[in-house]
Amino acid sequence: MTSVKIKEVLSALEQFAPLPLQESWDNAGLQIGLTEAEVSGALLCLDVTEEIIDEAVCRGCNLVVSHHPLLFRGLKQISDSTYVQRTVWKAISNGICVISMHTNLDNALHGVNFNIAHRIGLQNARFFAQKTVAGMDCGSGVIGELPCEISSTEFILHVKKQMEAQCAMCNELLRRPIRHVAICGGAGDFLLPDAIHEGADAFITGEMHYHQYFGYSQQIQICVIGHYESEHFTTQIFESIISSACPGLKVVTSQVNTNPIIYL
Repeated sequence: MTSVKIKEVLSALEQFAPLPLQESWDNAGLQIGLTEAEVSGALLCLDVTEEIIDEAVCRGCNLVVSHHPLLFRGLKQISDSTYVQRTVWKAISNGICVISMHTNLDNALHGVNFNIAHRIGLQNARFFAQKTVAGMDCGSGVIGELPCEISSTEFILHVKKQMEAQCAMCNELLRRPIRHVAICGGAGDFLLPDAIHEGADAFITGEMHYHQYFGYSQQIQICVIGHYESEHFTTQIFESIISSACPGLKVVTSQVNTNPIIYL
């Protein structure tokens, strides 16, 4: 098998989701490692934790590709005082490189929200609240249509099943059929007004503030499925990108559930 370097995987990921697409507060891209190193295997995940680094070592992978960045802010020390510092130390000690594709992947064409749209069977998926960045069309939300109208109860059960969500937090059930659906994975309540403006019957996101649920009864069906649940299939996008750009490279999906929230 032809050897592949970290920089080649990084280039493929950034071609799909260019770094200029990320939000100003974000820190996507290379997190840890030397880009000239050869890749023994790539482990795909949502979050980077100590358990993820252990799994990478056990499965013979020296590259971790995550959606959520390990490093959002600068570190003033690397010790054992926080899980981030411990994870950085463990990654460096074991020669593990870490790459994260976050809001650039959220905002990219065929990125996170398009993946959700595909899973729940939306047709004609397209950006809403669209913007242009560095000459590229992008957007934090996607809207599309279900193949046919369904009731609010059917819709919520369908979304839960397809996204493997244990529960959904919703406002008052809509008493009209649902057809047009807007999506923003992760923390997406900032797009709720735009979804309404686009004429969406329902809005799916990962988390919303309590007060955002007020005032929309019978206007739009809110369906909040959990941050982790809305984005854990992002690994499928990574697998497609890397396998296409670097055929033959070992690419595995993490078996560790990093969701910090449990449901009792």
